[in-house]
Amino acid sequence: MPFLLDSPEAVAQARQSAAVDFEAFWADVAGHYEWMNPWHTVCDWEFETPRVRWFDGAKLNMTANCLDRHVAAGHGDRNAILWEPNDPADDTVAITYAELHGRVCRFANVLKSRGVGKGDRVALYLPMVPELAVAVLACARIGAVHSVVFAGFSARSLADRIQDAGAVCVITSDGMKRGAKGLALKAVVDEALAECPTITTNLVVRHTGEDVQWNTDRDVWLHEALTAVSGDCPPEPMDSEDLLFILYTSGSTGKPKGVVHTCGGYMVYAGYSFANVFQYQPGDVYWCTADIGWITGHSYIVYGPLLNGATTVMFEGVPTYPSPGRFWEVCEKLKVNQFYTAPTAIRALMACEPRFAKGHDLSALKVIGSVGEPINEEAWQWYHDAIGGGECALVDTWWQTETGGILISGLGAHSPMKPAHAGYPLPGISPVLVDGDGNTLEGEAEGYLCIDRPWPSMIRTTYGDHERCRNVYFSAFKGKYFTGDGARRDADGMFRIIGRVDDVVNVSGHRFGTAEIEDAIDSHPAVAECAVIGYPHPIKGQAVHAYVILKDGALPSTEEGITALRKEIGVQVNTEIGNIARPDRIQFTPGLPKTRSGKIMRRILRKVASGEHDQLGDTSTLLDPTVVDGVIAGAAEFLA
Repeated sequence: MPFLLDSPEAVAQARQSAAVDFEAFWADVAGHYEWMNPWHTVCDWEFETPRVRWFDGAKLNMTANCLDRHVAAGHGDRNAILWEPNDPADDTVAITYAELHGRVCRFANVLKSRGVGKGDRVALYLPMVPELAVAVLACARIGAVHSVVFAGFSARSLADRIQDAGAVCVITSDGMKRGAKGLALKAVVDEALAECPTITTNLVVRHTGEDVQWNTDRDVWLHEALTAVSGDCPPEPMDSEDLLFILYTSGSTGKPKGVVHTCGGYMVYAGYSFANVFQYQPGDVYWCTADIGWITGHSYIVYGPLLNGATTVMFEGVPTYPSPGRFWEVCEKLKVNQFYTAPTAIRALMACEPRFAKGHDLSALKVIGSVGEPINEEAWQWYHDAIGGGECALVDTWWQTETGGILISGLGAHSPMKPAHAGYPLPGISPVLVDGDGNTLEGEAEGYLCIDRPWPSMIRTTYGDHERCRNVYFSAFKGKYFTGDGARRDADGMFRIIGRVDDVVNVSGHRFGTAEIEDAIDSHPAVAECAVIGYPHPIKGQAVHAYVILKDGALPSTEEGITALRKEIGVQVNTEIGNIARPDRIQFTPGLPKTRSGKIMRRILRKVASGEHDQLGDTSTLLDPTVVDGVIAGAAEFLA
């Protein structure tokens, strides 16, 4: 049974217990899972190096807790996954826990037959099909480290991640469907693997049936390989601090960071946070609309639900295909009880005709959730009223790839709700607000959001570069993990997340370092220099505005030429990173506002892109303050 806080009184008691002895609290939570060997130390930590170890000495296997124990308890016929295909004309596919266990074991044996073993890194580049969840679990079954790459990133981005991880195997499909669009995934992988000599096997899922190029030395059809292996694969004993997965996330420097999560602590927190935030009960149907290529999919499509014996929905499509009523049609069809999506989707659907949200039976919903970025009050209210009927608990969750799980949120109906406020920290989580000098702020305050005590699913390192982990997360404020976000705490102690304070843009809930996008733009032969910022967007939350200085003579003399050059630069970003990072605006400018030390003053660029020209603040430290006039003039066409 999960560690479930099923009343406000139980929540209050858990907070008190965690405050008094947080190690005893987490040991109690961990006791709800099956361990092959017990731990000798609950938590060994210091935030200077940093060094964080949870449940040291223990052995476990994640899949034994996600699958085997449920089957052994007599729940093998319970639905584990309900797969909803891209085309609504296709039937929902139900996979029971017993069936999923068998598929995972067989897939794991395919990996072993190709020489993949404990500690090897495996890259996954797949659409939202059941094989993606099975592949993730198969890696965990044998102790291989999975690294899922969102199937929308470019070949260049995929190659960068494969190279950084030193992956030996890739798992992909012939193609994918997303709404009315398709993508030849294997062709992207083939392009990436031209630069990835560590890859010895490319397992290919047949999904769309399209023709693909074939390398007989490396490529293997998964369906053929599955026929040659047995369905018996005992779970590999894993140390609690063995790597479970690497997930790459953008930062304020150009190179993506490989965030490392380990087996024991991540398991404990994923299961605990899922059960309590969503107040899942046996028999409920839970749906998170994210992609498993992001941390939300890892924690709250695969691991969190399966650890709790839940029925989790996997959705291949997009919210507006074939109509903006698709989400609500699926909720009605599957009688969804918990629904978890992003503010981007909420705002997009809110902007559609009201009829798409009406006329569907959403009475099964008990908890609705928001994830990926702070949700604005208007969207919060529409979601609560139009979808939740004014009665559902709305959990506005705050967390990160690096945190592994939800840290601040309501707990189903057991917590107060306040529009656009994430709420209170989960029991066992210790957030603090600090000022620029690192002084802790008490009571009602606004400051930098930090966490001063470890939690089981926190980042352990950035793969292959521990110093980068220290510099990014632990160097800004001594003895604290710095989230990179600003936040406000109200008089009641509820947190509202303001947003990023570093050079990261959050497009539709997906974080990209500005330097990463700038590197892609700078690689265009006509570009001399550029600066990228995020600006408010009514649907995406943030969109990308690129200020671009062209080389001498590169500015076209006609509007048609300017349009064509902008398109070329957009294609460059698409090629280097992926279409999701493509700038909505590309402004050609003769100069950028720089300080005398050569630093670009991005706050000015943000203000200009947002139309706040009268709120630029002090510009006296600029090397050439007149540059700002040119930047403002050039932005006029986007702000008209």
